[in-house]
Amino acid sequence: MKIIRWLPDTFVLLILAAVLLASLLPVAGQAAQWFGYFTQAAIALLFFMHGAKLSAQQVRAGLGQWRLHLAVFACTFALFPLLGWLLRPVFSAVVGQELTLGLLFLCALPSTVQSSIAFTAMAGGNVAAAVCSAATSSLLGVFVTPLLVVLMFGVHGDFALGPAVLQVALQLLLPFALGQWARRWIGAWVQRHRSWLKQVDNSSILLVVYGSFSAAVVGGIWQRVDAWHLALLLVLCVMLLALVFAITLGLGQLCGFAWEDRKTLFFCGSKKSLTTGIPLANVLFPAVSVGLMILPTMLFHQIQLLACAYVARRWGHAGSQSQAH
Repeated sequence: MKIIRWLPDTFVLLILAAVLLASLLPVAGQAAQWFGYFTQAAIALLFFMHGAKLSAQQVRAGLGQWRLHLAVFACTFALFPLLGWLLRPVFSAVVGQELTLGLLFLCALPSTVQSSIAFTAMAGGNVAAAVCSAATSSLLGVFVTPLLVVLMFGVHGDFALGPAVLQVALQLLLPFALGQWARRWIGAWVQRHRSWLKQVDNSSILLVVYGSFSAAVVGGIWQRVDAWHLALLLVLCVMLLALVFAITLGLGQLCGFAWEDRKTLFFCGSKKSLTTGIPLANVLFPAVSVGLMILPTMLFHQIQLLACAYVARRWGHAGSQSQAH
């Protein structure tokens, strides 16, 4: 029984299968473009359904939890960069200067949006607060990440803020607002079919995993560094994520947050966005160095999805059992 307990569940195995499929059969070219559109549509549907599920009172309560939002932003834009700066000598000694800069760039990125919310929902956390924190983090990242990059290693670039802000608003906030508007007609149906919404959560994460890792494979992720340095980089990413996991759990308890809010802080404050990182890297760094610069983010992104999927499923299962009793 103990061996079975520690085996990964079905969803974690599906994520591993998506990574393997992307490595063997990555989507590329015109197909990748259409797959990206499909993924964006799935994410928009996810936000629409969450907007229809949450009552206006829940949304207002989520917006009003300023202490929780400040804790998430502090973890994303202060804790991560501080850890990166303090660990810089270790990073440099283990994987060299180029990959160290990539790790620092990773630490400066905003949190993910769709997976943060999906994992929070899966774990039984405060979804309304997660929507507000994750979406705001993504918007802040458009402004804050370039500043952090400049502060940490003096890179400059001309970044188009307007299109990035517009993309976040159209893809995430607008569907959520439309879901809130449509709640009067479909809210009861969504409540009755919450298991279907859970499948939308899971499916959107799998699509993001396959799409992002396909892009990494097509970009030559396996040719950019040798196997030894890739393994060392993987270990550093795991250590960094484990450290942030521990700090976010401790911070949530120290701040006296409810268990649902501590789950939100854990999932929103511990992750970094690959979808934001790639375009930012293309603007901030020379073309010849973009590949190595985003490699740590590519690895960290996959590790965080696997780890958070495992934790979210365990917490969600524990919550379901406690409600049953």
